[in-house]
Amino acid sequence: MKSLFFTTHADRVALARQRYFEEGELPSGIVSEAVFQSWARCLRQKQDPRGRLEFQPVSASRAQLALQKNRLLRDAWLAEANELGAVLGATNCGAMLTDPSGVLIGATCSGRVHEKITPVAHRIGVNFAEEAIGTTAPGIVARTGKQVCVQGAEHFFESVNFMHCAAAPIRDIHGNLAGVLDMSSEGIAFNFDAASVVGLYASSIENRLLVSQSSEHLIVRFQISPAMLDTPMAGLIGVDMEGRIVWRNLAASRLLGLNQDGDMPEPCKVDEILQRSFSDLASVRDASHSFLRLPNGLLVHVRCELQARDGHQQIFAIGKPAQEAQWVDIGPDIPLRRWSEPEEDEAPLAVDPAEPASLRDADVDLIARTLKECGGNVSAAARKLRVSRGLIYRRTQGV
Repeated sequence: MKSLFFTTHADRVALARQRYFEEGELPSGIVSEAVFQSWARCLRQKQDPRGRLEFQPVSASRAQLALQKNRLLRDAWLAEANELGAVLGATNCGAMLTDPSGVLIGATCSGRVHEKITPVAHRIGVNFAEEAIGTTAPGIVARTGKQVCVQGAEHFFESVNFMHCAAAPIRDIHGNLAGVLDMSSEGIAFNFDAASVVGLYASSIENRLLVSQSSEHLIVRFQISPAMLDTPMAGLIGVDMEGRIVWRNLAASRLLGLNQDGDMPEPCKVDEILQRSFSDLASVRDASHSFLRLPNGLLVHVRCELQARDGHQQIFAIGKPAQEAQWVDIGPDIPLRRWSEPEEDEAPLAVDPAEPASLRDADVDLIARTLKECGGNVSAAARKLRVSRGLIYRRTQGV
């Protein structure tokens, strides 16, 4: 009857860890499977839950390598860090970013009066891998790739049982774990849904990373509301110049009703998923969003972006500009139309004297016609025009 006195979750976790570490009794139904499996791994590694824990950095060379190797991830983090810091400013929480192995490569400011561990732990290069500091949210995510919360006594080491943390994965265009975003509170339990907040900002950082990694990809951005196109909730798909979908984020998978683990055995054609060819998507030049009917029946707002290797970006829209669009049933057999035709007095394209003669006097229309004849295949169009693919990218972007 002793367990009847343990009425709070924290009390039940404390009892469960005591029985597990001292008597081997499984903590079934009290801690999550992710936490339990982490406890078990820590014990197999001969870690002592009562042992002394220190937040030690990796070597200077490894820390520097982590910063250099994850430059695009850090750039995406830095673009969100100020807002995230402001959002968490009065919540007693701090945020940090680790690389896939658990090495810290970014953190918001901390140093509140009551904090003892956070200022020490939130240093560039500190190793948050499970093998180094036992069960923590960033350590579990780095190990499993799954979002998780670890609160209070759920941590493996007793010396950090007053910490509370929630972490979420960030993936790259290959679907691999690129990093981990963590939110932690020292001494005070979360009084909001930390899992939702950290998941939202992890998605925002991930979307920025996906876009920055997508040189020479057409990025299709879509959602059921136009207000969501520039939020972490936007569905994103990356399409290569052969018209193949090479990556998609979780929001896109959910909207399309596809497998949400992001795994794609092999790139599939964009017209198989969106019922629109690459040339259809890339030939419509307009800066406003428009509509697209997905194969599952959803009508979504869509915007397309093409980023070449030189960093230039062009935005496209599907169908009518937003100010002219109406809520109509757009079937897959309705061809897309180009709505922003060049003015008659528009200055001709600047041509590099070194460019081949076959394209010296050509304009965007010639390239568009050739792309259409080649079914949107940029490589085939480049061979037909006897020019480089890069030249076609620049001409289709008006540079």
